[in-house]
Amino acid sequence: MADVILFHHVQGLTDGVRAFAENLRAAGHTVHTPDLFTGEKPGSVEEGVAFVQEIGDETLARRADDAVAGLPEGLVYAGFSYGGATAQRLAQTRPGARGALLYESCVPITGDWAFGPWPDGVPVQIHGMEQDPIFALEGDLDAARQLVATIGTQLGEVFVYPGDRHLFTDSSLPSYDEDATALVLQRSREFLARLP
Repeated sequence: MADVILFHHVQGLTDGVRAFAENLRAAGHTVHTPDLFTGEKPGSVEEGVAFVQEIGDETLARRADDAVAGLPEGLVYAGFSYGGATAQRLAQTRPGARGALLYESCVPITGDWAFGPWPDGVPVQIHGMEQDPIFALEGDLDAARQLVATIGTQLGEVFVYPGDRHLFTDSSLPSYDEDATALVLQRSREFLARLP
């Protein structure tokens, strides 16, 4: 069984994020869900982005680092959108990552935004909608495909779902897509079950 830390998106630690984590727990995994927004739940993606800017990236990065500080190595880092970038940073920079699950987010592994090279032998699975204006049309999907092309399909997988919604796996938001989320959860559980 895997030890997973799951980072929420810019609308906070919603009931939908908690439900997703609960679904992974039901498969026997330990799932930590830190609240980097200390209870705040912005009402929209736009409000969430403004809230992130208000808090500041440094403060949020420190909160994420603090959340993992007491946890063992060998974590699977997971996250949704903004939280996916946090998970990716930690998977790439904190020693001992066991895997990464990136939902609706992928940061390039080269260039100005990169956290550095992908760590050797760390598997990753990336999920998003094919016409999501943020994931698909702002470069994350291209970055995901580049990552998998770099590390190989034995370690990396990209799954693209029909639709144009962002945060489609959050059952507490209007953007929720039940059928696509069921597939995301199934594939995530299969990924976790395969980890050495």
